[in-house]
Amino acid sequence: MGLMQVKRNRAAIKITTGLLILCFFLSSGKGWAQTPKDMLIAPASSAVRNTDTAGQHDLIGIFLHVTRIHIKHPLAVDGRRVYYSLLPLSTSVPGGGTALITSTTAGFYLGNRKETYISSATFSPSFNFRGQFNFPIRANIWSANNAWNYQMDTRFSIYPLFTWGLGGKQPEDHRILLRYKYYRMYASALKKITPYLLAGAGYSLDYDIHIRPDVDTVSIQQFTGYKYGTVNHSNAFSSGLTLNLLYDTRNNSINPLPGAYFNMVYRVNTQFLGSNTNWHSLYLDARKYISFSEKGQNVLALWSYFWTTLGSNPPYLQLPGIGQEPYQRSGRGFYPSRYVGKTLFYFETEYRKDITNDGLFGFVLFANLNTVTEPHTANFAYLHPAAGPGLRIKFNKHSGTNVGIDYGFSKGYNAVYFNLGETF
Repeated sequence: MGLMQVKRNRAAIKITTGLLILCFFLSSGKGWAQTPKDMLIAPASSAVRNTDTAGQHDLIGIFLHVTRIHIKHPLAVDGRRVYYSLLPLSTSVPGGGTALITSTTAGFYLGNRKETYISSATFSPSFNFRGQFNFPIRANIWSANNAWNYQMDTRFSIYPLFTWGLGGKQPEDHRILLRYKYYRMYASALKKITPYLLAGAGYSLDYDIHIRPDVDTVSIQQFTGYKYGTVNHSNAFSSGLTLNLLYDTRNNSINPLPGAYFNMVYRVNTQFLGSNTNWHSLYLDARKYISFSEKGQNVLALWSYFWTTLGSNPPYLQLPGIGQEPYQRSGRGFYPSRYVGKTLFYFETEYRKDITNDGLFGFVLFANLNTVTEPHTANFAYLHPAAGPGLRIKFNKHSGTNVGIDYGFSKGYNAVYFNLGETF
């Protein structure tokens, strides 16, 4: 029986990896023999288009016009200037309750913008008076001429999270509330090999502190049927090195223009580096952006990722789960970690269109689908769809930052999402 499960797991990995790669290449539009503006290897033209903001309006410009505040901008050096976006708002959070969130995004260039992608840094703390707290900082830095790419993601969180156990068939009322503190520190450095292709290494740390159920008489291990990282009042620590491969023709990750993106992260966690157990994982992320217009926003965006633990046994809270991938942006319309398994496959498509000619208002329509492996068979057995509309308001036309307000729904769940920048 064990051998059969291994064979099935390998077959599932091959099938889903093939689907991911197929989606990536089939979504290349009309083909590879394209005019330069449509080809994967021509982000320079997109960079010129992105900096042409004449005739566009944004919330910052409207605010300055209404208040008659005049700002004297310093002279730009090689296109280097920082574009800030700040958004205070209130929204619901996992585990119940409402939190105050302040999201700040900074976009800047570290070289000539015709030859260098825009770098970004995001700080989005949230808190409420029920003991829920989230303190995340993310950065994606491109050096001059895209010679190096540095990525950093660190966060500290304190708030409860519902869990339904493993697999895709758990009923809605089969859940318990978990409380714990979470600390993450991811960092990587990638060097350019050829135009748009980079490779490098990094370090990843996940630390779940004082894991416990909301009702102490409940056994997490017994409820989930999973013995790793599920002992009441325990900690789960994972520390490992990563091998990273990145292909990116998008010149603006805040609001991607036509282009493509592929990211591979192979992670090896060892007890030598402090992990509770030895385990490893593979994360494949592919995205494609197809434009239907020379001017304005009229884009079809495609996103798919495949996340597997390669037969190893991570702590329960670090297993692949919907909305828990490195960027934590997937699964609009699902409760975070609603579906968890040792392998997860995800696909999403979104249509983005301007409403006004000045780019101030726009809309999106999105739909996504996910599936996880079952605990006893390691097979994909259930598909879970979600969909929804969204409104876009241009906050900063120079960095392309939008205020995103989305409504996502699936069977038995719905939620409103606020973002600075696009979901993907």
